[in-house]
Amino acid sequence: MEVVLFIVELAIVLAAIIVGARMGGLGLGIMGGVGLLILVFIFHAAPASPPIDVMLIIAAVVTAAGSLQATGGMDLLVHWAEKALRKNPSRITYVAPIVTYFFTFFAGTGHVAYAVLPVIAEVATDAGVRPERPMSISTVSSQLAITAGPISAAMVSMVSIMGDYNISMAQIMLVCVPSTFIASMIGAWTVRKRGVELKDDPEYQRRVREGIISISADTQKDFVPTPAAKTSVIIFLIGVLAVVIFGSASFLRPAFPNSSGVVTPMGMPMTIEIVMLTVAAVVVIAGIAQNKDKDTVDKIVKGSVWQAGMTAVIAIFGIAWMSNTMVDANEDLIVNGLSGVAQAAPWSFAIVLFFMSVLMYSQAATTQTMMPVGLMIGISPSMLVGMFPAVNGLFFIPNYPTVVAAMQFDRTGTTGIRGNNILNHSFQLPGTVAVVASVVIGIVLSQIIIH
Repeated sequence: MEVVLFIVELAIVLAAIIVGARMGGLGLGIMGGVGLLILVFIFHAAPASPPIDVMLIIAAVVTAAGSLQATGGMDLLVHWAEKALRKNPSRITYVAPIVTYFFTFFAGTGHVAYAVLPVIAEVATDAGVRPERPMSISTVSSQLAITAGPISAAMVSMVSIMGDYNISMAQIMLVCVPSTFIASMIGAWTVRKRGVELKDDPEYQRRVREGIISISADTQKDFVPTPAAKTSVIIFLIGVLAVVIFGSASFLRPAFPNSSGVVTPMGMPMTIEIVMLTVAAVVVIAGIAQNKDKDTVDKIVKGSVWQAGMTAVIAIFGIAWMSNTMVDANEDLIVNGLSGVAQAAPWSFAIVLFFMSVLMYSQAATTQTMMPVGLMIGISPSMLVGMFPAVNGLFFIPNYPTVVAAMQFDRTGTTGIRGNNILNHSFQLPGTVAVVASVVIGIVLSQIIIH
């Protein structure tokens, strides 16, 4: 009976996730609420604690990133990225994922890729490079960086979970930064010659012939940064550096007595929230002073970065809360069922992480829900750190916002779904290769770095 009940509850959770994903936008969050209602009111599962820290971290980080966008700092970063891409057009398949990787790494959210993807598509087309190649791996690379960046919600969730095992942010980054970056380059290598050359692509030829797109030599536009643009970038990067320092050296954080009277350093979630809200405030003040723009605050909430980030907050609110409730209600069954598999082949838990991220639509929600499960069934913390990049399965079904954006920004039509099979798309090969490579490299590094 217990097994049947678990299967029914799991089916409810999966149904809510699938329906929410099809709805898009806030759909995931609100359908998570529906699933939670069924679990609590009908199956009498005790509700888990909502993922408040993850939500507040995302809110603080996207507010800081939104202030960067509102004051012109994001435009300046895109301008620098465009210059780098145009200097190496023939190598754009390798340069573009580096650009998107570091955008996400420093911003803490993959949604900043929206600003760079149109530039990648344009530069590739102008250079005669099939845009599918850099567009596909750049989108995947922007996702992989989530599990490497110091201010992403997924990273902070991982740091919070591993803090009880004396594993610091520095150790996690020493594993995940090289594993995800090298994997991105491996993914780029796999698509460097993918498909026919652009000039020979029939769909591209049709669009040129019908005047849907035009061939141009170089459409780079003059860029004039706002007075506060460079200042806001410097302030933001200082904030990111501060998070890395505080996350790596706990003795630098203020210490207070806990409920047991033991003096302990302030946790990283609060540290990031305080630092990033302060960054946002300083950037806004600089924007008002240097840009003479009193509407800077209004521009933050109207910007694409803030809106996408706050949509992610609601998604995690509903989905992670619902999933955690289901896991807590069936903890003994899950532990007993998976413990044997974990002991025989602990690496197989990476497959679970991957497909849960596909369903949960969020690296942070997957980390928050599944990493404690991995610990419960006996997988070592160091092994879980190595597997961390496996939560980057969001490309698998081509309906994630950055994936959809990449297909839309490629005016040549080379990036997209092939035929009627929804899983046969431009991102599948580089994404799968990159995630597998990052996990393999990550597990090796974790056994060396984390003792």
